[in-house]
Amino acid sequence: MAKKIAKKKAAKKTTKAAKKTTKTVKKAVKKTAKKKAVKKVAKKKAAKKVAKK
Repeated sequence: MAKKIAKKKAAKKTTKAAKKTTKTVKKAVKKTAKKKAVKKVAKKKAAKKVAKK
């Protein structure tokens, strides 16, 4: 019985760690996506400026 409980605890720890890593990865992805979006907007603005000239 003790072994089963230990296994369950270990499994819980690993799932928690996995969830944390997925959260951090998602946050990082969101940050990069925002940066990309900002760059896209900046490029569009620059293109518009060039077009006006």
